[in-house]
Amino acid sequence: MTHEDRTGTGHGGRAAGAAEDAGGHQGAAPRDPAGRPPHLVVRDAEPADEPAVLALFEACGDWFTAATGLPSGPGDLQSLFYALPEGADPDGKRILLAEAGGAVVGVVDVVLHHPRPDTAAVGLFLVAPEARRTGLGTRLAGLLLERAADEGIRRVTATVPVGQPAGEAFVTALGGTLSAAAPVPAEVGNRRAGPRETGAVHRVEVRVAGR
Repeated sequence: MTHEDRTGTGHGGRAAGAAEDAGGHQGAAPRDPAGRPPHLVVRDAEPADEPAVLALFEACGDWFTAATGLPSGPGDLQSLFYALPEGADPDGKRILLAEAGGAVVGVVDVVLHHPRPDTAAVGLFLVAPEARRTGLGTRLAGLLLERAADEGIRRVTATVPVGQPAGEAFVTALGGTLSAAAPVPAEVGNRRAGPRETGAVHRVEVRVAGR
């Protein structure tokens, strides 16, 4: 299924903090000559997209180092496609790609119907450097919530590392709520946490409007 933003307007501790702070094709997703943001499409990733996702990860190396304490590596790509929160059904895992102007500018890792039937858990929400602070992250989040509603989801959960005000502001702008700080588990999904993932995180919940 593909979701599109036609208007042109605007499993772990890593999810929301990447959205507007933190390709497919390399290079920017430029605005058109009139200054309008490019058409945004969100679709399911396919095996042939692995080189594009790896290129996006490499472009976002600054974010990986800041968030995990480690640079991006091939293991991150494997983790994206196979890591799951404890108790999650593998059939509920979705890897969504955001494309704008012919470029892959974002990736979202989400597990549907976890940890409750009406809940989806976001493990990664990553936006390409050239698309940061352009409103694309907000548009992408809106399309994600629309897709969640289509799947019968009523709330989306994620985590934001403590001390990332931009991530906290992004979540609250979406109408989300943040819990009190809690320790990061030793494993994130089913992988070991990086050296900078050992601090505290806020649990986040965003309510999904019915359709």
